[in-house]
Amino acid sequence: MEPQTLSQMHSSWGLFVRDLGVISTLVFSSLGSSLGVTAAGMAAVGAWKKCYMQNKPAPFILIVFIAAPLSQTIYGMILMNKMIAVADQGLFLGAFGLGGIGLGVSAWGQGKIGAAAADAVGETGKGVANFLIALGIIETVALFVMVFAMMGLDNLTK
Repeated sequence: MEPQTLSQMHSSWGLFVRDLGVISTLVFSSLGSSLGVTAAGMAAVGAWKKCYMQNKPAPFILIVFIAAPLSQTIYGMILMNKMIAVADQGLFLGAFGLGGIGLGVSAWGQGKIGAAAADAVGETGKGVANFLIALGIIETVALFVMVFAMMGLDNLTK
């Protein structure tokens, strides 16, 4: 194998940084989804346990609270694909997955809201509509991150 020239090394390094930024968008969003699902899932299991101990029916709706943070992984994939589409133009300003971090934090927060909601529904059996609205509000943050990041990428390619 022949040694690389400085220009080839610079090019390889640039491609590495670009690719790292692109893939980290998905990695950070899915990490947040995992943390969110874990938080909500643990609370739901605890709520179901309380219901079983009291011979009350276990509310199936808690599955919604557990699953809610998964959507941010999908948004991360969409944003990553957009980054791939513009990467050939030498743009990797989304490097290190800043959009993915925003999505991941939103997913983690959504899981924490879902955890509190699961506990409340398990104990009282009430408030599901209000809790779904709270989940929808933080979901909106994730949508904003994805859409605004994609708009920013579009503006950079003009």
